[in-house]
Amino acid sequence: MSLPKILIVYYSRSGNTKKMAYLIQKGVMEEDVEVDTKDVKEVKVDDLKAYDGIIMGSPTYYGGPAAEIKELLDKSIKHHGKLQDKVGGAFSSSANVGGGNETTVMSILQSLLIHGMVVCGDSSGDHYGPVSIEKPDGRAERNCVRYGKRVAKLVKKLHG
Repeated sequence: MSLPKILIVYYSRSGNTKKMAYLIQKGVMEEDVEVDTKDVKEVKVDDLKAYDGIIMGSPTYYGGPAAEIKELLDKSIKHHGKLQDKVGGAFSSSANVGGGNETTVMSILQSLLIHGMVVCGDSSGDHYGPVSIEKPDGRAERNCVRYGKRVAKLVKKLHG
């Protein structure tokens, strides 16, 4: 039997969201789950079906995800009903406190929930998914690694 597999897909212009993606990857790898971490430009909508878990990350633009992430989500309607019961997650970076991180994360999660995906929340730390103000600091780094581990554990429970 093959290991469950997670896709971490991100868009990053400054490099901050990319750094978060690779910190989340570190947490996933600590749980012995396969993981592919890719820039959204490298992901085709059909790729989404091949994974047991999908974690999406975006910088915050006007309180929502970057157009590149939104485009992938818009195209994912092609697979409506086919992503059911996969594990989903989201993360975001912004320029400042109150810059829209939570609204960006929630926007991504809303799309994943409409697909019927199971979303991993957290009772401590960043409740909806990791967030960072500019470059990830120690708090954001710890939350990213922890989130990767939590999502991977859930993927193993549901698809291991």
